[in-house]
Amino acid sequence: MTWRKKRWSSRLKPGVDRGVHLFAAPLLWTIVGSVLMTRGWEWIGAGGNIWYVAAALAAGTLKSLWILDKTARRVIDRIVKLRDGTCLGAIYSWKTWVLAGIMIASGILLRTVSDPGPVLGAIYLAVGWALLFSSRLGWLAWSRWIKK
Repeated sequence: MTWRKKRWSSRLKPGVDRGVHLFAAPLLWTIVGSVLMTRGWEWIGAGGNIWYVAAALAAGTLKSLWILDKTARRVIDRIVKLRDGTCLGAIYSWKTWVLAGIMIASGILLRTVSDPGPVLGAIYLAVGWALLFSSRLGWLAWSRWIKK
């Protein structure tokens, strides 16, 4: 009975090898970062708001270098230690998934309580740029992995 349950659940689990995990992790950061940057750019608007863009890119770069690069390295190390066939959702720990959910909820709350404008656009642009910039470490790890 236990064998059948295990076999049945194994068929439903989207298990992949580590190379797929190493591809999926930076892909997710790249997509989310690009979407956030696009929204931020739209909310900042064209014209005289270049200072919002400059401040957002500077803040995003600092966040990337000081915070997200460490996270990206930790995620890469975690993935490399996984066994092949591990569930695709294991790219990130459950704590990271919870944090992502909190960040999504915070973004929804910010858009609900205020009109998206240049300040909120700068926040989105900064966070998006930080994700996009730090995804480079994942892409490098994936590139090295596939060359093996």
